[in-house]
Amino acid sequence: MGWMTTSDRRTALRAGAGIVAAGALAAACSPPETSSGAGAARGAPTPTAPVPTAPGKAARPRVPPPARAFPGQPAQIAHGPRDRPRVALTFHGQGDPAVARALLDTAERHGARVTVLAVGTWLDEHPGIARRILDGGHDLGNHTQRHLDVNAMSEAEATAEITGCADRLRRLTGSAGSWFRPSRAARASPLVERLARRAGYPHVLSYDVDSLDFTSPGAPAVTRNVLDGVRNGSVVSLHFGYPDTVAALPVLLDELARRRLRAVTATELIG
Repeated sequence: MGWMTTSDRRTALRAGAGIVAAGALAAACSPPETSSGAGAARGAPTPTAPVPTAPGKAARPRVPPPARAFPGQPAQIAHGPRDRPRVALTFHGQGDPAVARALLDTAERHGARVTVLAVGTWLDEHPGIARRILDGGHDLGNHTQRHLDVNAMSEAEATAEITGCADRLRRLTGSAGSWFRPSRAARASPLVERLARRAGYPHVLSYDVDSLDFTSPGAPAVTRNVLDGVRNGSVVSLHFGYPDTVAALPVLLDELARRRLRAVTATELIG
């Protein structure tokens, strides 16, 4: 890439090598794995006491805000206002939780906030990740229970996919989450859109920039795919579970900052 310096390339390569050495990763858009916790009995929401913080700092509420309706916005939102220098980096949540934490840590070091659309079986296997996302000030939403092609399902099957993940989020955090995004599709079918609204999500979160990181094209290609399309108001699709994404994120955030584009949550972007 023409704009990357030699130092940038070395940084990206070192980051990628470190993650690959950590072991094989579960792919967010690969065929879903069976979760041993998928059939767990539903329980009451966890207590909603504030998270302890350092002296002198206000405690964060444990319960995330519920999904909001944004008057004047379409049922399916692909981008935010084009007149404000903000973008939303959205991550499909599945895969090795160590990779997820590395991405969250990187975002926070750069002063960025992101939006995570979590798969329900992933939350069953790694329930602590929901709290980690929220404690970092990020949005957390619903990406169906098993990450199957929800648009191809019957009404009953699609309902179970949407509400199954919503129930996990509610049990873990006290809220069904801020957003819904369909699995294996950029946009929801009219049926899935209606079912998501019935489940408490006024808007479906789509995107206008696809990083294609799930194809493992290499960190420079991931960064280029984003930067070639991103502009004011963009919603970017990324994934947990891929070393290319981890390696690309620091360079991507530095370049967004150079362009004076602030990475915020989807709720901040639209609101």
